[in-house]
Amino acid sequence: MVQPLSYLKETPSQTAGPYVHIGLAPGAAGFDIYDHELGFGPMPDDVPGDRIRITGCVFDGMGSPVRDVLIEVWQADAAGLYPGQPGSAEGFRHWARVVPDFDTGMFTLDTIRPGVVPGPGGRPQAPHLSLWLVARGINTGLQTRMYFTDQDNGADPVLNLIEQPHRRLTLIADGADGHYHFDIHLQGEKETVFLDV
Repeated sequence: MVQPLSYLKETPSQTAGPYVHIGLAPGAAGFDIYDHELGFGPMPDDVPGDRIRITGCVFDGMGSPVRDVLIEVWQADAAGLYPGQPGSAEGFRHWARVVPDFDTGMFTLDTIRPGVVPGPGGRPQAPHLSLWLVARGINTGLQTRMYFTDQDNGADPVLNLIEQPHRRLTLIADGADGHYHFDIHLQGEKETVFLDV
């Protein structure tokens, strides 16, 4: 005889879809219901720092572009400061939302190059963007980072937590002179390293 359980059964997990665009970026889905969407729009011209442009694509396990993904980007300002820290750049939000073009699957982010920030134990972290992805079929938002190929990333404490050096390359954007390309692979041979935070 099977012993009865004295606790509730686990409920099935839920994904973020199928209406991610409509709920989080209605303008990108063709719904003109807000004057300004949260996290979208240009930064003020007087924010200090080098302007950079990041383009890329999010790919599923079959290598097809994911067109209904939302990417939230969190970053330090050019001085390596976050909001609320003395001296952080006024007018800079430190975060943005990005969605891909539905026809091409490519996303574009215009921002400033982040500075070096202190890490665990005061060790410096290389300039980076923190990315959080949510899309149809993803049960829990995925957290990753993007580093710059033309920066010194060798001592970054988070990158060095990744045991296999070739896997660290999945977090480094190609490019220079203010334009970078960064693809994110959800599964497969080129799968991007995701962080458990």
